[in-house]
Amino acid sequence: MENFGRRPPVEVGDVINVKIEALGSGGDGIAKVSGFVVFVPGTRVDDEVTVRVNRVLRKYAFAEVVE
Repeated sequence: MENFGRRPPVEVGDVINVKIEALGSGGDGIAKVSGFVVFVPGTRVDDEVTVRVNRVLRKYAFAEVVE
């Protein structure tokens, strides 16, 4: 497991393009940014989407699709 120290590679408000690589147990899409997990609800595996990060925790973040 990678150690991101004190600063994850994303911040709240960041708008980024990601590819959904997997689905979490709750059905949320999982993307990775420099190995850091970002959960994106309402997506499917292989979706390529633009998302806005809305919550960042120590080991993962949550984002929503922007249109």
